[in-house]
Amino acid sequence: MVAAAVTVSAAVLPAQAAPGPKEDHGAAGAVHSLRAPVTDENFYFVMADRFSNGSKANDQGGLGPDPMVSGFDPTKKGFYNGGDLAGLLDKLDYIQGLGTTSIWLTPSFKNKAVQPEDKSAGYHGYWITDFTQIDPHLGSNDELKALIDAAHARGMKVYFDIITNHTADVIGYQDGARKGYESKDPVPYRDAAGNEFDDRDYAGTGSFPALDAATSFPYVPVLDESEKDLKVPAWLNDPTLYHNRGDTTFAGEDAYYGDFFGLDDLFTEHPTVVDGMKEIYKTWIGDFGVDGFRIDTMKHVNNEFWQEFGPDVLDYAKEQGKDEFFMFGEVFDTTKSFTSQFTTRNQMQAVLDFPFQDAARSFASKGQDTRALETFFAGDDWYTDADSNVYQLPTFLGNHDMGRIGSFIAADNPGSSDAEQVARDRLAHELMYFSRGNPVVYYGDEQGFTGPGGDQDARQTLFASQVPEYLDDDLLGTDATHATDNFDTSHPLYARISELAKITKEHPALRNGAHQHRYASAGAGIYAFSRTNAKDQREYVVALNNSEQAQTAEVPTYIGKRNYTKVYGDAAAAAKTSAAGKLTVTVPPLSAVVYQSSGRIPHSKAAPAVVLQEPAAAPGDNGRLKVTADVDGASFYEVTFEAKQAGGNWQPIGTDDTAPYQVFHDVAALDAGTPVEYRATVLDNGGHTATSAARTAAVPAPLLTLQKPEEGSGVRGTVELSATAGPEKAGYQVAFERSVDNGDWTAVGSDDSSPVYLVKDDVSALADGTQIRYRATMAGPGFDVASNIRTVRVGDAPQPDSVTVAGSLNQAMGCTEPWQPSCEQAMMTLDPADRIWRLTVDLPAGQYEYKAALNGSWDENYGKDGQFNGQNIVLDHHGGPVTFRYDNSTHVLTAGYASQQPSAVSVPGSLNSELGCSGDWEPACDQAQLTLDPADLVWKLTVPDLPAGSYEFKAALNRSWDISYGAGGASPGANIVLQHDGGPVTFRYDHANHVTTAG
Repeated sequence: MVAAAVTVSAAVLPAQAAPGPKEDHGAAGAVHSLRAPVTDENFYFVMADRFSNGSKANDQGGLGPDPMVSGFDPTKKGFYNGGDLAGLLDKLDYIQGLGTTSIWLTPSFKNKAVQPEDKSAGYHGYWITDFTQIDPHLGSNDELKALIDAAHARGMKVYFDIITNHTADVIGYQDGARKGYESKDPVPYRDAAGNEFDDRDYAGTGSFPALDAATSFPYVPVLDESEKDLKVPAWLNDPTLYHNRGDTTFAGEDAYYGDFFGLDDLFTEHPTVVDGMKEIYKTWIGDFGVDGFRIDTMKHVNNEFWQEFGPDVLDYAKEQGKDEFFMFGEVFDTTKSFTSQFTTRNQMQAVLDFPFQDAARSFASKGQDTRALETFFAGDDWYTDADSNVYQLPTFLGNHDMGRIGSFIAADNPGSSDAEQVARDRLAHELMYFSRGNPVVYYGDEQGFTGPGGDQDARQTLFASQVPEYLDDDLLGTDATHATDNFDTSHPLYARISELAKITKEHPALRNGAHQHRYASAGAGIYAFSRTNAKDQREYVVALNNSEQAQTAEVPTYIGKRNYTKVYGDAAAAAKTSAAGKLTVTVPPLSAVVYQSSGRIPHSKAAPAVVLQEPAAAPGDNGRLKVTADVDGASFYEVTFEAKQAGGNWQPIGTDDTAPYQVFHDVAALDAGTPVEYRATVLDNGGHTATSAARTAAVPAPLLTLQKPEEGSGVRGTVELSATAGPEKAGYQVAFERSVDNGDWTAVGSDDSSPVYLVKDDVSALADGTQIRYRATMAGPGFDVASNIRTVRVGDAPQPDSVTVAGSLNQAMGCTEPWQPSCEQAMMTLDPADRIWRLTVDLPAGQYEYKAALNGSWDENYGKDGQFNGQNIVLDHHGGPVTFRYDNSTHVLTAGYASQQPSAVSVPGSLNSELGCSGDWEPACDQAQLTLDPADLVWKLTVPDLPAGSYEFKAALNRSWDISYGAGGASPGANIVLQHDGGPVTFRYDHANHVTTAG
């Protein structure tokens, strides 16, 4: 969907909109939609430690037999299990037999073998100490070179998973290890002379203030004497090159600056870090021939880093002769307006398509309304700009963090047969292979691997396992278990994935042809789209059925009265379109079929008319303008969009090859109010062109959003106010105001420290019940804006008289009719301990819709995402008890199940010895275990007589430190403090928000 040719005008437009040097002095451009070199890869994503053990000599990494030193223990899922590069080299036939064209390795650099605080090992590769050496548990640098050379000899590429955000946990703090996060606002950075500064003012400039480890940071970094020179290259041992602010909660400011579970978070705003990381990864390209990078935790690194790192590394790779070098980032988010910013604004080539994973699971595993896929693919134009588009994105169904597609299918379809689960797995892969993007197979999915969840539970070995938890897994499509090797090339999923790779290789349009929506049924049923290569002009129709019955549909095509031949699936061998171009297809349950037209799409006689709609601020991103063109025709067209400023030349900003034709032009670098002129040129399949009249739009003002406090919440003492601006720019200053009992707005304070602006308001002098409204304001070149308003009350937030789960499920609850807000059986109960409303009911299986209705009527009701009078909430229920939970501070109503709860929850802390444990901070101690209350799905532990004292604790899941939650439900979060006067105390943990309380 992007122009292959790029022009640069004399006027200054955003840098990301002008990547090329070609001049254009006014002629309208008509070019084909871009297909970058990497739009037809088949990735195999593999964790080397869990694939194949080719050499037992390196199992202990040269560190000896003690698992807490070497990290090797094949009986534990959190330790090295023995796989290595030699095993990968030995199994290249198996990997290539899937149709793999690129092997993507999890991080393979030398790791800190064990982090005792985590009671696990660095088998996964994310605790790096030496960025220049392969982890000895996996092999040597020479073995890596041999693997890459062997793959290249077979025509396969090798991709590295790389990290720029953090290193292993080596740095401690003078105040203690793994402290809670300290914000930049109350504790700003200071230069070596003691002057306060905001690092965002220097990011991307090439300069940075000198720092002093003893005075520049909120926590004073300290290093153990034995680890002062542990990291390689040597510059990584400088503690001033890290943020040193404590652990992240993965939200707001600390998502950029906080340590991930103690891992040392690099100061990526600092030019030394930027330059150092570029040099590290250039070496792996130049010396070893690595073909591309997947970049970990991309959204947790500042934009300026990527804007320099990406283009520079790519240029270097091309200098080494790697014209197809490709980088894609991990942006764990399902919102395209956000994930696409990394390929447009930040100039990276691609991101992992997390939104696709979510949509594919909903379609193939959950059997949801196929129109959701239509909506999903319609958003692909968010990725269209002048040098990249959605066709480059790697698509996937599950991974080592979130879990496997087999696991999702088993969880979404309890009680279903193995045959059904295999069919749904196959359908998910068919959607992934036949739709746009580069498909990624997560190792083991081809053998039907499942597992109860993500992270360690989704990292089984393909070689015979000794891990008890893995031996309990049920594999799809086979009677095999993890007790034996699983390299079965006859497994139905291995065979099907291999077939899909073969089909798409034989028919390249199915890999990189234009992806045009064609048909979506109401509810479960058929979703259909076509793939068309701009040069070949043969249309392929792909129809997928996510229902459990055969379905028939009339699918629109480009061609009337034309024969179509089946190339895939269990369906009629041939079909013919009607005079109106409709192709009737019948698709078996949980299956896909593909048909190919017998000839080219007929050439257009003349270019159709093209008209621009009025450009407008893009919903979800005020840093972009949505530019849409209406084309008067129904054949295959490509529309190139161009933009210019006053006095400048036209330059392409993207080409779209599927209707509706649109781009989301990134104008974040321009001042608000700047006029930008647009035009569109349509290219038909006969080579004719037509250009629209130009239209002008002004760059939108930034959007200021008040994030805290929560709407409707109760406040006391000091209230934290926070706001964000989008698009963010260094130099903004945000002012906060309040209105007491609808009085005049008065100033609270201001902040110029990005990316989250924060002040605090003292309300201790206000009486309980006082209403306070808050807002944020900001002014700058071309704009003067105010945020949304949040209203709170001093004291506890008032609760409604009643809350009803009102919906289509009411009669199943015993109500007289559906959607009955006054039905007592559907009314929830307020828990005074946490002020959450709950209701547990036993419902028959079915799909239900519902809302929260307050005070027994529809006058005040809340739907999806807590929106007032919002959309109905959908529940796909498999039968049995379900617990509804409503929080009046957010108005969010959710449904949860006991099956979604962890297997155990404990409160390890300094109080454990008082509970009768053998020591403190013991997550496996029986006396510290909470019990799940099935009536409200809250975990509880009552201690009859806890001695008076000051205690600290956390919530730990599943009797280990693998997953833990601290203050405010943050993971791992700061310790929770309990000042106790002695006597009984009850600990409560709510898995819905991970908050633990004691009282």
